[in-house]
Amino acid sequence: MNLDLKDKVVVITGPAKGMGRAVTLAFAREGAHLVLAGRDTAAIDDVAAELNAMNTEVLVVSCDITRSEQAERLAKETLARFDRIDVLVNVAGGSGPIGKTGWETTQAEFDDIVQLNMTGCFNTMRAVMPAMIERCAGKIVNVGGTFGMRGRAGRMAYSASKWGLRGITKSFALEAGSYGINVNCVAPGMVDGPRFRDKVCANMADKLGISPEEAAIRHAEDYALKRVSTDNDIANACLFLASDVARQITGVDLPVDGGWALL
Repeated sequence: MNLDLKDKVVVITGPAKGMGRAVTLAFAREGAHLVLAGRDTAAIDDVAAELNAMNTEVLVVSCDITRSEQAERLAKETLARFDRIDVLVNVAGGSGPIGKTGWETTQAEFDDIVQLNMTGCFNTMRAVMPAMIERCAGKIVNVGGTFGMRGRAGRMAYSASKWGLRGITKSFALEAGSYGINVNCVAPGMVDGPRFRDKVCANMADKLGISPEEAAIRHAEDYALKRVSTDNDIANACLFLASDVARQITGVDLPVDGGWALL
């Protein structure tokens, strides 16, 4: 299937590693022009080098998405280089405290993750919207999480931030629909990688006195398909929602979780 993403201008936040890197490379393989945004541009160097080897046109922008003025500068630099913004993919985010109850979570921990996972996405969405409205076209894909659909004990702050992102996504979708702009949310479950192995599995292993590998297996058993998602699973969902194949889909949460949110 041709997703017709060649030469589209795609802004990606959090592109350096994990899901962000997979999303970045997936769009590059489709022939898109890429704008990669992150606080630490040095961390983006490796993926930028891969893109250069693929002959992908790429712009790297230093941007703290929790700062509205920096998100606005990101949009301005993109427009100065490419004259339009076709797609925004908000991957940047954090996990917040793991294994803490709501009453053990500090206000600082709660504020930090809400600021990153909610306010950060709001800032970038708000910044690119005028350019998309002017052209009456655009796709926004936010990477949320299934803990923002069902909740999760020990992950209250993260869950709250992803529930909030769903509300932002749906409201923007309703407001921007008349301008031909689609706004959707990909909701990963557990995604295999360093964060999953070193934090989530390690936390379960410590609590239950089992190995991290046994913890990973226990997580997989929670899912209908009995397997944990990969970065590429998330990337493929982002490609779909950023393409005109999904032209009639907006305001949705798309779980990519092997069947956990439905259980």
